[in-house]
Amino acid sequence: MSLRTAFIRLGITVAGGALVAGAAASPALAGDDRDDHHGSHDSSHSRYYKGRISAPGGLNLRDKPTRGSAVIGFAEYGEVVSIFCKTPGESIQGNPLWYLLADGTWAWGAARYIDNIGASPRWC
Repeated sequence: MSLRTAFIRLGITVAGGALVAGAAASPALAGDDRDDHHGSHDSSHSRYYKGRISAPGGLNLRDKPTRGSAVIGFAEYGEVVSIFCKTPGESIQGNPLWYLLADGTWAWGAARYIDNIGASPRWC
């Protein structure tokens, strides 16, 4: 991992932690973590939105909201993930949104392949 990537991740984590720490619980956020969870992902935090991976072969998770950025994780088809927020990025099959996943890696996943469970995530 490059030094620049490490600083970007640190900034996202610090900013995300500050937002989560200062945010009040909202009914729009998923609070029920009884959905299926796979691997060592921590999807139990009640202040994250939820989504299910819909890419038939699974989804590469990236360090930036673009297809050309480094792959830093992978989510299986059908896996339930925790979503922190959404942002515009490279358009994937007409969908320009990307979700910042809060499942331990703080990686980006193309919203085109993540179906919301409940409310749509907030903007980053």
